[in-house]
Amino acid sequence: MLAFNIRFLSALTFTCLCLSGCTIPQTPYRTVYEDPVNYVRLELDDSVLPEWSPGHHSHPRAFTSDEIARVLTGMKVQEHRIWLQKWIQGEAPLVPAFRDEEVTILAPQIAEAFAAAAYNERITFYLSQPQTSAKRVITTGGLYVRDSEMHMLLGNWQIVYGIPTYGMIYDRRYPMRPTAAKGFDLFFQPADAVIIQNSSFLDILLANNKDELVIDIDRLPAAVVMESFPR
Repeated sequence: MLAFNIRFLSALTFTCLCLSGCTIPQTPYRTVYEDPVNYVRLELDDSVLPEWSPGHHSHPRAFTSDEIARVLTGMKVQEHRIWLQKWIQGEAPLVPAFRDEEVTILAPQIAEAFAAAAYNERITFYLSQPQTSAKRVITTGGLYVRDSEMHMLLGNWQIVYGIPTYGMIYDRRYPMRPTAAKGFDLFFQPADAVIIQNSSFLDILLANNKDELVIDIDRLPAAVVMESFPR
């Protein structure tokens, strides 16, 4: 009996150690809004160093819901096609990155998040449309402001995500990371508000060079100009 108890305790200890070793690390965050399928969060940005102030985000930042809505509706997505596809099919059409109902959900919550964000936090969002008990269509990403530049990254856009049989759910944990190969390019209108970023050959080949937008706030129409809180 004693030997059995020792073996049982040993097996239990080993199992606990394995489970703790397999725990998926999660970035610290603060929830701004959450319902059963969507959320907006303030997520710690570990790329921001406290001792290097030029790299700090310009948060908190004052936005109205209408200002954020104008930015979201200005974002467009285009299916990424290589030259052969373009030769056969032509250019893919530009379509809105967010549906009207998604803008309605996100705009006030992102505005609230910017008002509460610290210099080392970014705003992340997760939009989900359940299809079955194990599948959903997701759009996820994050954004932050540094000086007059708004950075917006779209991690997933209308991607069908299937929950693995082993139950680990990654898409909700890491909204800025893609769950599948990105097959889209991201654009903004008016186009002259976009700050062009340099991209590597690998980024271009994998269609990762246009999944992030940098928007110059000063080039937006006057109605979209934002005002900072005192820092």
